[in-house]
Amino acid sequence: MKWIDIPPVWLAAFAALAWAQAHYLPMGLSLDSRVTQLLSGLLIGAGILLMLLAVIEFRRHRTTVWPHGTPDRLIQSGIFSRTRNPIYLGDALMLAGLILAFDAVLSLPLIPIFVWLIERRFIVPEENRMRRRFKADFARYERRVRRWL
Repeated sequence: MKWIDIPPVWLAAFAALAWAQAHYLPMGLSLDSRVTQLLSGLLIGAGILLMLLAVIEFRRHRTTVWPHGTPDRLIQSGIFSRTRNPIYLGDALMLAGLILAFDAVLSLPLIPIFVWLIERRFIVPEENRMRRRFKADFARYERRVRRWL
């Protein structure tokens, strides 16, 4: 089941929940406007860009993108010099953009819930594996670069 317990599956589930809320339980609430649609596109685009930048660094350093694996190298360059979790940050931005695109106002609380779940389910275990593997190097990196922004 580990192959299904990956962040894109969680992102898809949260996005589907937001879509369902917008279509079946809108409650007469709406944020729909040109500004909201622009913001939605910017958030989705920024999320995709962060993910691409992260994957480029993973490939450049020849280490795993797999969230349940232990990386061979500690990546500190590129986007990883700004955030320790650009892919997860990208996921959260994409979810926010999708919620706005769906005009799923009642689903806005899904964003912090998603961030909390991703942090507990993936980030904390990943960082624990990196602490064990890279010891002092990871401790210095962790002090220098924030988890999210």
